[in-house]
Amino acid sequence: MKDLTAQEQTNVRTALRYLRRRSGRWAVLAKALSMDDDSISKVLRGARPVTPRLAFRVARLAGASVDAVLAGRTVPPGTCPHCGHPPDEAGQ
Repeated sequence: MKDLTAQEQTNVRTALRYLRRRSGRWAVLAKALSMDDDSISKVLRGARPVTPRLAFRVARLAGASVDAVLAGRTVPPGTCPHCGHPPDEAGQ
């Protein structure tokens, strides 16, 4: 797999933030991804690129295909790319 495009990296970062909201804490997510908190932090800040290996791990954890993660289809439409908060559902 080649390097990921800027949009694919953004989609993986959004998926990471969404998974963190679902898991409750960065430490829980880092352990599930077999990474340390500092590495995830660097990826999220853009100090380190999203690797294909990380995209694969995120896909596995999300129960989705790598293609779905890279295309941004693993999070609900309208999920905040900065914090991972899904859009509020009407009537809740």
